[in-house]
Amino acid sequence: MFSEELDGYNWDATTQEILAKTEADVLRALAKERLTIDDFMALVSPAAAPLLEQMAQRSREITLRRFGRTVSMYIPLYITNSCTNSCVYCGFNRHNKFQRVILTPEQIERECKAIKELGPFDNILIVTGENPHAAGVDYIENALRVCRPFFNNMSIEVMPLAAEDYARLTHSGLNGVVCFQETYNRTRYNVYHPAGMKSNFEWRLNGYDRMGLAGVHKIGMGVLIGLEDWRTDVTMMARHLRYLQRNYWKTRYSVNFPRMRPATGGFQPNVVMSDRELAQLTFAFRIFDHDIDISYSTRERPDFRNNMLSLGVTSMSAGSKTDPGGYAVYPQSLEQFAVSDERSPEKVAEEIRRLGYEVVWKDWDKCFDLNT
Repeated sequence: MFSEELDGYNWDATTQEILAKTEADVLRALAKERLTIDDFMALVSPAAAPLLEQMAQRSREITLRRFGRTVSMYIPLYITNSCTNSCVYCGFNRHNKFQRVILTPEQIERECKAIKELGPFDNILIVTGENPHAAGVDYIENALRVCRPFFNNMSIEVMPLAAEDYARLTHSGLNGVVCFQETYNRTRYNVYHPAGMKSNFEWRLNGYDRMGLAGVHKIGMGVLIGLEDWRTDVTMMARHLRYLQRNYWKTRYSVNFPRMRPATGGFQPNVVMSDRELAQLTFAFRIFDHDIDISYSTRERPDFRNNMLSLGVTSMSAGSKTDPGGYAVYPQSLEQFAVSDERSPEKVAEEIRRLGYEVVWKDWDKCFDLNT
């Protein structure tokens, strides 16, 4: 399990390695076709900031070569905000006083129909809070079955599960799992996750191994930008990615870098990442891994998303509602976080085409699923 490998990396020592990188280290990394973790650290280091234009050009060239002029579109579907965790930065924190929602199968179907009216989405991300008793594996499996007639490609962002549960869900149409480690800083992790099942650092961290063992088609990774030093956190994630690729090489991978947005509870981020720094991180990951899917959500502003789609980003959400039932059933329920890009899916697609790119609504079909 990756937790054993992570024990061999020192957080503070990694931070110092990154800060010690020089311009020569960055240029050396940019000249390579295959990069090491040491090269990645150079690309996310402060020394790389003056070379952002060279990084952008390299990232653009790699992206065009590997993905062409395409951007994949997806949409999240929140089906419950019921949660037993106490994450200090999240609007779904169990101590926040508001009406909890667990959508019924009929309500989930209404949400699916409403999404289809927004655009020809075929990639959906089903999102829940973490409440294993009220919205556990049975509930998630039933939601997949309800959504299956409407969407060919279904991913989930839910509580970490056992390997046998992930395997079980693949038989109900599951293609991918997204999980944010939030931070790889083991000593600080419980400051942000003081109670609930999410407070178990190793169970969450090793969840990616369980996904790989279950044969999940695609695994999405991420850290929450705003908790700890972002350069060190993403370096740990890059190490984690390489570990997973060595051990579960049949699986596809994606990364996301969500910057903290306002949420109920009033938590203020410890680290603020600028647009230039997010661009640097995006370029670094594309140069580091040519095949990985890099996703931007509606947390980011429209103009920034437009600028980045030709420079490394390969998938985007659009028309997102981060509240359960937000598309049709409960349009005024509590959001997990506020979005920045409020454009309709049609407007996002129009802008992508205007910039010379093709919108891809579908990259998976039921005929490829041997479980159906």
